[in-house]
Amino acid sequence: MPRTPDALTAKGRATRARIVEGAAEVLREQGVASTTLDDIRARTGTSKSQLFHYFPDGKDELLLAVARFEADRVLQDQQPHLGRLDSWESWRRWRDVVVERYEAQGDHCPLGALFLQVGRSRPGARAIVTELMLQWQRELARGVRALQSNGLVSPSLDVDRTSAALLAGIQGGVAIMLSTGDSTHLRAALDEGIAHLRASGPAVSASPASSSGLAPFVDRLDPV
Repeated sequence: MPRTPDALTAKGRATRARIVEGAAEVLREQGVASTTLDDIRARTGTSKSQLFHYFPDGKDELLLAVARFEADRVLQDQQPHLGRLDSWESWRRWRDVVVERYEAQGDHCPLGALFLQVGRSRPGARAIVTELMLQWQRELARGVRALQSNGLVSPSLDVDRTSAALLAGIQGGVAIMLSTGDSTHLRAALDEGIAHLRASGPAVSASPASSSGLAPFVDRLDPV
């Protein structure tokens, strides 16, 4: 029976978290297929009995814990910008952080490699992916609603559909980047998604000068 973090003492949770974080470091450096439990024990200073105390089902259980750790990092790496999508500047900063994260990651996806090892169809693995995507979409939807509250996008915009399309664009761009090493599609997906948001904003009303036919004259005035 897996020993869940909630069933542990505070000290036990800290130890388990240390093992998971250390395992994540080793797996990133060596790859999932090349990493053994002995490698993880050496990095984390953990005995065999201690490792199996926290992960009774062995390596697969530990890999699932690391997968959840890596999934959490996907969103943590986008903060604080992901949680502050209430202006066009904040969306630009978030976009840059996402691109930089995946460009730095290159053609190696720790999360994908972990799921390949433990089996993406396993209930635990599927739950991690589902939770990550739902949480990511909720954050994007919250950002779109913040733009609506600030009068920057149309109140009639379908928030859930828009946030779903943004997330799908990111995932598609990342998938292509992992295959080709080129971030062009990821950049395009983000840029077009944000451009779609901006295009839904309220139309700029004509100024008194332009409506009265004075715009050409006003345009020639020097700024004061």
